Amino acid sequence: MISTATATGLAMLPLRAKRTRRTFVLVPGTWHGGWVWSPVAELLRARGHRCFAVTCTGVGERAHLITPETGLATHVTDVASVIEFEQLDNVILVGHSFGGITITGVADLLGKRVAQLVFYDAFIPTPERPAWVRRDDNGQWPAWWQERKAKFIDGYKMSFFEDYTIRMLVDPDTHPTIAASVAQRLTWHPARQWTDRVSFANGGWQDTPRSYVHCVGQTHRQTSAAMFGPATQPGWNFIESPTQRLGMLTQPALTADLLDSLG
Repeated sequence: MISTATATGLAMLPLRAKRTRRTFVLVPGTWHGGWVWSPVAELLRARGHRCFAVTCTGVGERAHLITPETGLATHVTDVASVIEFEQLDNVILVGHSFGGITITGVADLLGKRVAQLVFYDAFIPTPERPAWVRRDDNGQWPAWWQERKAKFIDGYKMSFFEDYTIRMLVDPDTHPTIAASVAQRLTWHPARQWTDRVSFANGGWQDTPRSYVHCVGQTHRQTSAAMFGPATQPGWNFIESPTQRLGMLTQPALTADLLDSLG
């Protein structure tokens, strides 16, 4: 059965009367570093949980490490390495935006060490669509991607502001300070993280308890069914959150409450 809830006031997602200490690993989306999850991570740690906000290679404070070979496998390794070297188990693995591809790869790689997946306004890959950007039957990239590639820095570094406005992430009219801060901290992003195919060799997300958080408070180009489509099928806990796309910054307490309510 598909479970649907609304995060408004978390009225339908009551927090547990007695919390158990849990482990969260938070993965940012394209152009973001672990900093985007910092307010939520601090709140979860204050409640006694273990929490790790990962910055993947080539973005955020690790932007200087990008190379033409940096891709999806690199990001999967980044996140999996945190779990392995911190010796984490029963992980609640949260991925934002195209971090949904990354957490799918981590779940496929680490299996039962991932107890639950949370796709936070994220793309859900499938065996039929294992990457966001796909070649056609003739092996050619779609025209829209070819046009974007012409603007990539050094041929492989995607720049947010070449194709989007800050309203894609946070409304500068309602949250001007946050919007300005985000705009300053966005970095380039390795294009291969969008084009590399994620592995479903061990089932990907299919055998792991999973939730989808749809940020319905986003007014500029709200995430569509092209991103969350599989989450409307049985087996998913589908949650509508009233936040904008970067709810972890605009409403961190509500977002922390939401994550704390899961499991």
